[in-house]
Amino acid sequence: MTALESAAHPRFAAALKELGLDDLNARVRRFPEATRTAAEAAEAIGCELSQICKSLIFAADGVPVLVLMDGASRVDVELVRAELGAGKVTRARADVVRETTGYAIGGVPPFGHLTRTRVLADRSLLAHDVVWAAAGTPYSVFPMEPKDLVAHAGATLVDVREPSS
Repeated sequence: MTALESAAHPRFAAALKELGLDDLNARVRRFPEATRTAAEAAEAIGCELSQICKSLIFAADGVPVLVLMDGASRVDVELVRAELGAGKVTRARADVVRETTGYAIGGVPPFGHLTRTRVLADRSLLAHDVVWAAAGTPYSVFPMEPKDLVAHAGATLVDVREPSS
């Protein structure tokens, strides 16, 4: 599938400009079909599932936290809980995701959110030269070197992947 013209969410495009990443706007790829899941995004891009960077919002004792995870893996909430020293960690409700980030589930980028949250990035993302992340909509993605993505997200590198079965 070929991408249509570049089209990041306007708020994300503005965040890129603020971060001095204007050139990244030209690399945003928009697809005619939604790429809400990592598998859909990988198929549309033509990359490995693990090259997709999922931006997932959890609630740690009710406080939103962003976890960046490779598309082939699942987050181990118990490891996130231990990493944060929280009593309870759950997936955030859709309304909390939108209120926190300004984006809908399936289009949450790794940075450029409405509010500042704690960010954890799983080390598995560093296994690739380039990863692809949502650009603010379920139809758009952008490529970035994982170490740069982690830096721009202000993330702490952690190991929070569920063990492979």
